[in-house]
Amino acid sequence: MKDVKMVVTDMDGTLLNYNHDVSSRFFELFKDLKQQNIQFVAASGRPYYSIVEKLQSIKDDIIIVAENGGLVIQNENVLLSNLLNPDRLLELYQLVTSIENTYPIFCTKDQAFILRASDELVQTFSEYYSVYTIIDSFEDITEDVIKIALYHTTNSEAHIFPFVKHLKPELNVVVSGNHWVDISEAITNKGNAITFLQKQLNITPSETMVFGDYNNDLEMLKCAEYSYAMKNAHSDVKAIANFETETNDNNGVELVLEALIAESR
Repeated sequence: MKDVKMVVTDMDGTLLNYNHDVSSRFFELFKDLKQQNIQFVAASGRPYYSIVEKLQSIKDDIIIVAENGGLVIQNENVLLSNLLNPDRLLELYQLVTSIENTYPIFCTKDQAFILRASDELVQTFSEYYSVYTIIDSFEDITEDVIKIALYHTTNSEAHIFPFVKHLKPELNVVVSGNHWVDISEAITNKGNAITFLQKQLNITPSETMVFGDYNNDLEMLKCAEYSYAMKNAHSDVKAIANFETETNDNNGVELVLEALIAESR
């Protein structure tokens, strides 16, 4: 591990615990990563502003890959941005609003547009999309959309994915959590974002460490020799990753980072 120059981790189900919190242990370990000039990257399906909220104290020292690779931002500078083709947006709106018991969220750089839902559901969404506008129609979406996030109350893989999988390969359609399916441009995935950063920073896959738990992490796990699936990960992720670590609730990321720091000294 002593050659690792970049650590990349997913957020929900990976760095964040069950309560959606980052441990104090991680923030202590981050100081060591910084001291050893190891670049830290937070890569999530979450929007940029939500990731910043979770990592506020270190936001100026990290790179953020948001919206499953749709945005890459460092020190508030946008390094990469992939927008959904606006010419297809109405067609996509009509499709996703026709799927039974499915709640669409239209994600832009600075806020989310949430199709009117119950107060309880909006509260659930606000954990991920804290800056939002409630809309009633397509015309209410007033900003460029990076991603459409679709939520199902029980299981997205069973009840949403079958109705949108035909959009592939023209679009990237991925099950990103038990309740979520995300739709974005075909080139938008975390793997392409990490490959972009590797080229920018002159870092190789053998110098890269990646942690993930769900199918939106598959491409970026392939970008690293040190690829880790969480113990709580989807079976597809465990099949791709080279290593496995403890669950997110048992500090799986932190355990590996401690080993990395010990080897790097």
